[in-house]
Amino acid sequence: MMYIKKILVVCCCLFFSFCRAQSFPDHPITLVVPNPPGGFVDTSARLLSEPLARMINQPVVIDNRPGASGNTAYQFVARAKPDGYTLLISYSGYHIGNPSLMDKLPWDPIKDFKPVALLTTSTNLIAVHPSIPATNLKDFIAYAKANPGKLNYASQGNGSVSHIGTEIFKQIANIDLVHVPYKGSGAAIQDVLTGQVQVFITTPPSVMQHIQANKLKALAVTGENRHPMLANVPTTSEAGVPTFQLQSWVALYAPANTPDSVVIKLTESVKKSLELLEVKQRADTAGVEITYLNPTALDSLVRKELPYWNKIIKSANIHLD
Repeated sequence: MMYIKKILVVCCCLFFSFCRAQSFPDHPITLVVPNPPGGFVDTSARLLSEPLARMINQPVVIDNRPGASGNTAYQFVARAKPDGYTLLISYSGYHIGNPSLMDKLPWDPIKDFKPVALLTTSTNLIAVHPSIPATNLKDFIAYAKANPGKLNYASQGNGSVSHIGTEIFKQIANIDLVHVPYKGSGAAIQDVLTGQVQVFITTPPSVMQHIQANKLKALAVTGENRHPMLANVPTTSEAGVPTFQLQSWVALYAPANTPDSVVIKLTESVKKSLELLEVKQRADTAGVEITYLNPTALDSLVRKELPYWNKIIKSANIHLD
């Protein structure tokens, strides 16, 4: 008799879980962002939030939780209820960088999260303060070599793509720059604009308006192609450093054990949202590329990049400060 009761309890739980998944979503969804407002990651979240809210007919709330090199947000979502209402806006620098940078990471990039969709990708820009007497990348490298340890570079935080990428650039160019980590792009850009920090390798949303206003100089784009909004800025290959390329991405993840039916609804709604012309136009203006991938393709991308970035980080001997 007791055995039958246990079976009934399990069946009831499964039934109610199924009903909840079928009615999803019936209240607001929260997108947890591991960075403060401003910059590539936050911009990507805000590109999605408004059209997604219209698609699912529920509010979509942005919750910025910066700190601990992204770990504050990642750990929060990893421990959240796996019902699709608390989602992670994941940044490639944290998702594929932190596992190789930290010995005791409080979350696992594969086991603790369920992929929903790749949202955006972005090249990076090598930007410098106008006080630097260089108009191209070769001149900058020569100036840095003549002034070892006298130039500072900003990053969006320890373990971010801007941190890892600049350390790789330093090795390739054989120059000595001093790392100054910040909690996101917003804080970093303020000191770069004043000249307290002279160099910032970052995604276009962080610096686009300042470059266009001639408050910063863009020396090169770190992708294979020139950026459409900065057509006069050469690629690193064109600028004479072909071995240095750097791309970032932002993706949407749910906590592990989120029902497949919920993930399917989410990824389908995200895809439709990103296909809207207004979203593409906003992305183009911000310097972000809409790059949707479904959960399976996103999972494959991450599983491929994790060992690749591990090799880069270990070979470059990069550590968190």
